[in-house]
Amino acid sequence: MSNDSLIVAIDGPAGAGKSTVAQMVASKLGYVYLDTGAMYRAVTYLVLQRGVDPSNHQAVTSVAKEADIVLKSNAGNAKPTVILNGENITDKIRTREISNLVSPLSAIASVRDVLVKQQRKLATGGSVVLDGRDIGTVVLPNADVKIFLTASVEERARRRLKDLEKQGEKANLQELMVEIEARDTRDSTRDVAPLKVADGGVVVNTDDLTIEQVVDRILEICSQRACHSE
Repeated sequence: MSNDSLIVAIDGPAGAGKSTVAQMVASKLGYVYLDTGAMYRAVTYLVLQRGVDPSNHQAVTSVAKEADIVLKSNAGNAKPTVILNGENITDKIRTREISNLVSPLSAIASVRDVLVKQQRKLATGGSVVLDGRDIGTVVLPNADVKIFLTASVEERARRRLKDLEKQGEKANLQELMVEIEARDTRDSTRDVAPLKVADGGVVVNTDDLTIEQVVDRILEICSQRACHSE
């Protein structure tokens, strides 16, 4: 396996910086970046748009099957352009409402089945960086590099607060901390693909590291894995 065809999986809880870091790592390596979380957000957005009952798993799964999702990486931007059924919804899927609903919807086994198949197909051939919550454990357990990014709840809430303020949404740090802790609990205790460190995964705490330092650490790991597999 050469450095030109690695599959890099970056997992972690909400607000750990996965999307920003994954985009930068992909850019440095000249790889394709796949934001799997955006795919689940797109389905959540469509569920809300159609007024589908989130507790109706069959109906939500039907929505997932009908969702034509296209992700387009943008140089210098951690968030890819997200096209859903021909509509650019990039900014529409980052709302607080979707952030709070995406977790329970992504825990639906049949919904995950639909999107995991798409993600595996997109990763075929390597030279790709994927971020999410179960990339290294479920989607691509044979990924060449498996990273688990984490940070304290307070730090992740601060980052989320900044993002929401940029979007013009009002939020409270303490409320966001409660929401993030609740999401952590849901994601780590769900029956389907719970959030956890993958076998062979490397834990990177981002609390006291700059984005550039986190990226450099992951690139170092990628280089080491590439050398060991040659």
